[in-house]
Amino acid sequence: MVRILVTNDDGIDSIGLHVLARTMRPFGEVVIAAPDSEYSGYGAAIGSIWHMEPEVHRTQIEGIDEAWSVTAAPALCAMFGRLGAFGEIDLVVSGINPGANVGRSVYHSGTVGACLTARNGGINAVAVSQSIDSWGVEGQGWEAMLADQHWQGAADVAAVVVEKLIADLPTDPVVVNINVPNRPAAEMAGWKRTRVCSAPPRSIASASLVSKPGHDGTFTVDMSWGDPIDTPTEDDTGAVMAGYASLTWLNRLEGETPEPGVASGAESALDAFFS
Repeated sequence: MVRILVTNDDGIDSIGLHVLARTMRPFGEVVIAAPDSEYSGYGAAIGSIWHMEPEVHRTQIEGIDEAWSVTAAPALCAMFGRLGAFGEIDLVVSGINPGANVGRSVYHSGTVGACLTARNGGINAVAVSQSIDSWGVEGQGWEAMLADQHWQGAADVAAVVVEKLIADLPTDPVVVNINVPNRPAAEMAGWKRTRVCSAPPRSIASASLVSKPGHDGTFTVDMSWGDPIDTPTEDDTGAVMAGYASLTWLNRLEGETPEPGVASGAESALDAFFS
């Protein structure tokens, strides 16, 4: 039977994590191994190996036979899964993240980072995220913003993808990035296969240092938001903003080739340098 490790970057107490894990049960044995606290924005970070002394604690989650709280980032949870700490793992599913991981946030998301780490270890992975209506596609939410999240909508879309994926798991592991609007699946506009957008729907426009009163030489960083932008539905950001479920296949970093002109210029310079 397929064994599925479910993790996230919002911590073991996240409702989205619990809903996703229970929705995965028809597809195999489900084990949760998630951070003990918030690790949003950690990307694929695992920390310094020589300082690594995480603890793993058994915990109880309704409907799940095996669940672990880990004092570590989500990528490390995925790495431990690959190394056999939680039994032999066939698939990693990460989420449900409050706030869609689209555009530039893909590079920094702990939700996505766990999946990239899983693939790096030879395991297929699926990242699942859901927009927050009151904060926009990119933002992470506070508790007040999570009260009206339709978690099951994201879980239902993930279930469709996972069921087909495990029927014939790719031998060359993939990462599927799923992002959905905050609504039941039946109320979504449909789905689109998308590319990663070059920008979020509303990005941080600037950052400046502000003196901290009473602390000479100490500053805080003040950030300001830019104006919202419109993006096409071919992009992950635009698709979610338009009410679609977005499915993006994240490419590997290794071996990717840039535009021919860029590649030839740099490579010619290296030829000359080493001649």
